[in-house]
Amino acid sequence: MDLKVVPSRIRGSIAVIGSKSHTIRGITAALLAEGTSTLVAPLESADTRSTLTAACRLGATVKELPGRWEITGTGGRFTDPGSPLDLGNSGTGLRMLTSVAALQNFPIGFDGDSSLRTRLMSGLLSALEKLGAKVESRGGKCPFRISGPLHGGATEVDGTTSQFLTSLLFALPVLPEDSTIDLEFLHEKPYVGITLAWLDALGIRWSGSEDMLHWRIPGGQKYHPFERVIPADFSTAAFPLVAAAVAGEGVEIRNLDFDDAQGDKQVFALLEEMGAKIRRDGELFVEPASGKLQGRTLDLNATPDALPVMAVAAALADGETRLVNVPQARVKETDRIAVITAELTKMGAEIEELPDGMVIRGGSLHGAKVHSHGDHRIGMALAVAGLAAEGETVVGEIEAAEVTYPDFVRDFRALGADFELIPEND
Repeated sequence: MDLKVVPSRIRGSIAVIGSKSHTIRGITAALLAEGTSTLVAPLESADTRSTLTAACRLGATVKELPGRWEITGTGGRFTDPGSPLDLGNSGTGLRMLTSVAALQNFPIGFDGDSSLRTRLMSGLLSALEKLGAKVESRGGKCPFRISGPLHGGATEVDGTTSQFLTSLLFALPVLPEDSTIDLEFLHEKPYVGITLAWLDALGIRWSGSEDMLHWRIPGGQKYHPFERVIPADFSTAAFPLVAAAVAGEGVEIRNLDFDDAQGDKQVFALLEEMGAKIRRDGELFVEPASGKLQGRTLDLNATPDALPVMAVAAALADGETRLVNVPQARVKETDRIAVITAELTKMGAEIEELPDGMVIRGGSLHGAKVHSHGDHRIGMALAVAGLAAEGETVVGEIEAAEVTYPDFVRDFRALGADFELIPEND
């Protein structure tokens, strides 16, 4: 579907849905536990659904009730799924389940859509091979098969994406022996903070260096059943936040817990640095701006998922904005630096690509025919841009938003956004 966006102002109140990162970690922990765990207010989206379906094929059973999933786990003893697990577009689900699949003594296959087949996996697969895994792959990407059993010991892992480390941190505690993990560098450290919060809540022991580059994981541990409320998703909240800053007349954003470990909560501080007016009195309220946002230099290493929508904010700001230190944005669902540069350029933005970011000389945008490239965060960012552009914007393949935010169009319409879904090529 295409999304036609007519410039419009938004106002009112919006409740942010559950975190994808937390929901998928919860599914993985529940799969490994022996007994029934409960996820309260999980994110219901294409990515979490792919991961939940894969967990069921590995032997978990799920009872879905309003606002909660009751997941009965396997105690780490999986069922052979026979055919490959299809993780759709979910890089998080793929990485999380790969390491726990390697705990088994039979091969388990993984695959996904055309985008997932481009995602980096070799860094995680090689780390698992050092611990005894056997891997059959095509160039270190999907489709691949992996089997164990793993044994404890020493391994090294690539830190280009924090998901590789997170995957190991979830799997290695159940090995009989202790393990160590070393990295040369690590991007997206707050996402590892989310993982550690889960491990702490579940009673899993670990020790790590302050720089998060050296880890010791005691073996012989078990996952026990749990009940946890899934926090709201700061990555999702970035879209109504930026929309309120560039095209708002007062928007309340509800459900956010700033004590949570999610790195994308930093986006609120970055927008304030650019001049957005944000009031915190119980819930968070984005006030109408007295003028344009102002260009700044912003380090997005901890918040790579925010790059597309922050590029929109920068394109509509006065002066030059530099989005820097975020090379991992090039290895997401798309090369987000290249793709958002190309699409915003169609709307009149002046952008220079950097190897690890962008230089954006802001001003104004005009409507254009743009495309999500099947990337949920690109599509939603372009829709936000259309709210503040001059003239009509059409965003192709907006259904990509369903990966993390199935009700994106509905929720923005409720705020007053002039959004119209139309069949492609209509």
